[in-house]
Amino acid sequence: MKCPPILATEKERLKALFEYGLSSDRPLPSLDPVVQIAARMFSMPVAAVNMIGSDHVFFAASTGLEGAKVDMSRDVSFCAHAITQDGVMVVPDATQDERFHDNPLVTGTANLRFYAGVPLLSPDGHALGALCVIDGQPHHDFSQEDRARLRELARMAADRLELRRVELSTEQARRPFEEFARHSPTAVVWFDGQGRIVAWNDAAAALHGYEISEGAGMPVTKLLREQDRPIAAELIAHAATARTVDGLVMPERLHGLRKDGTEFLLGLSLFCWYERGCLTFNAHLQDLTARRREEEELHRLANTDLLTGLANRVSFYRRMEETLTRPLPAAVLMIDLDGFKDVNDTLGHAVGDGILREVARRLAKTTGPDDMVARIGGDEFAILLPGISTPERASELARLVISRVADPIVIDGHEVRVAASCGVAVAPMHAQEAVELIGNADLALFKAKSIGRGQSFLFVTALRMEAMARRLHNIELHRAVNDGEFVLFYQPQIRLSDGTLTGAEALIRWRHPQRGLLSPAAFLPALEGGPLAAVVGSWVLDEACAQAAFWRRNGAVDFRMGVNLFGAQFRVGDLVAEVASALEQHGLPPQALELEVTENIVLDNDDLVLESLQRLRALGVSIAFDDFGTGYASLSLLKQYPLSRIKIDRSFVQGMNESERDASVVRAILDMARSFELETIAEGVENASQHDHLRRFGCEEGQGYLFGRPVFAQEFAEVFGIGSPMRMGARA
Repeated sequence: MKCPPILATEKERLKALFEYGLSSDRPLPSLDPVVQIAARMFSMPVAAVNMIGSDHVFFAASTGLEGAKVDMSRDVSFCAHAITQDGVMVVPDATQDERFHDNPLVTGTANLRFYAGVPLLSPDGHALGALCVIDGQPHHDFSQEDRARLRELARMAADRLELRRVELSTEQARRPFEEFARHSPTAVVWFDGQGRIVAWNDAAAALHGYEISEGAGMPVTKLLREQDRPIAAELIAHAATARTVDGLVMPERLHGLRKDGTEFLLGLSLFCWYERGCLTFNAHLQDLTARRREEEELHRLANTDLLTGLANRVSFYRRMEETLTRPLPAAVLMIDLDGFKDVNDTLGHAVGDGILREVARRLAKTTGPDDMVARIGGDEFAILLPGISTPERASELARLVISRVADPIVIDGHEVRVAASCGVAVAPMHAQEAVELIGNADLALFKAKSIGRGQSFLFVTALRMEAMARRLHNIELHRAVNDGEFVLFYQPQIRLSDGTLTGAEALIRWRHPQRGLLSPAAFLPALEGGPLAAVVGSWVLDEACAQAAFWRRNGAVDFRMGVNLFGAQFRVGDLVAEVASALEQHGLPPQALELEVTENIVLDNDDLVLESLQRLRALGVSIAFDDFGTGYASLSLLKQYPLSRIKIDRSFVQGMNESERDASVVRAILDMARSFELETIAEGVENASQHDHLRRFGCEEGQGYLFGRPVFAQEFAEVFGIGSPMRMGARA
């Protein structure tokens, strides 16, 4: 078992934790809804907020552990590991993790198998503990979306912890002077049962602007503003009758009065005792104006977005909970700005900030006094509309919001137009709980953005089903990677002039255990957009290089292998180093590998892709531009990118015999390729007529059903007589 490391700032961390006044016998009830939401959201039996002490761990809130006996020592705590990391710590299967496989929580009756936890930080950045979800079953499907939602709940928990610290600080400010005298000057006044000052100290006299000699005999109520004096007189009379101040509740907003007539917020602590048969009162006074101002500012900062002045995410969630608890009908609009990143990238963040402020102003102006507008983060906003119960009215307001945002915005002399997409959900029709309703509005927003710019969409149950389907699909993809269900097929590439085999394109397939062999159309969109793209891309590269090297050693001396790249491979790790390593490992010369990229990859990661491709080309690897002719930026990319080959898209090849326009496009592409000294290959060649036309036009190579369908390595080798395949597939 690996014990959790101790942070370098452990002393400061424990000091910060102490300020929250929590312990094993003093949990924080306001955190209960957070852990309950976490358990429901992720379908986990256990969720908890664990605070990490010096040598032990205690629950600030938990669900699913009622009556359970759990080892709470710090050495065995998973959360004690989580607070040493940034972001979410996920342990898919603790029995397979070298840190935890022999941990008593794993091997004992607790039977902990899955863990996901995120640190809870103080305002100064000290890790107080962690919000976690736990299961006795392993899970390999905890997605990036799940991590984001757990972080969201952790922010909610951290905000509630901070409110606890503020409330505790406020309570301490109202305690007797003796508890904080070490840090604050003491103003003390002694007066008798009739409310006459017997004596006071220098601090009390100075607090009210008097000389110390002016105090004796003065009515103590004269130190209060006039409207507070009856309250104080009644309080003193009650204490004098009862001969004790026990049970008296001190007014919270008393105001002191100085000699010059100015007022200030007064903190009052009152004591009394009998001395020589007479009742004497002792009052400790404090000017709370500055403290109250600081507390109000802290509350403002905790609930306000500093850039726009709107409510922030935490305040929005809290207001939503309050609204739905009553319960009241309400609508939620989730709003995201389309194209805002382009504005930031081209005009700078100062202009971007100005746009966000202007959008916030327009949203606030569009809504009513009972509505709440919040900036959730980045370029995302939210609107809570209490009392809106019909989808029609909510959708109408969504269209109005989109229209207002679409008007031109002038910032620093720049006229900018941004569009807004909007997702709509209505309570109680779509949900009765705040997190679920906001999540449904988010799903509707995701759908709206998929339709196009400036669109709105009303939540429907099918969106939740689609989200669940995506999650299940991601689970299956993880299994496919772990269990080696992906395989490569190979489609021949032929020299048109003499029919010689020049190489092949490696094409991925999924050998699904229930659905059989799946083509890329069934899974590639989900794979490309998910977290596994880089992993699978690395496997494809290694597998294809190994197969190409094997065939070159067995007769196909000049064989070239084409490998399609995922966009994620440019963002994760060092693609150039990975390619160089694969070539070296399999003894493959660089010219034997051709990497294929699409226009979408190039445009999504402009500078990053350009630099990587330049380094790969310098290494000697060929670069092919796939699906050429179908995108709007292809011509400009020919000038900028270090390409060696363009692949003419099948849509032009298949129509060239019947359509002179398609034939003209093919001829134009070939002419451009010759001008740029690029090689060419046509995709989708299915008949001899297409073959003949392409050869006459000067196209060098072809690929398509005329020459061969994509097949397993064994069948490919048999057809082209280049020996047996090295292997049929491998674990990705």
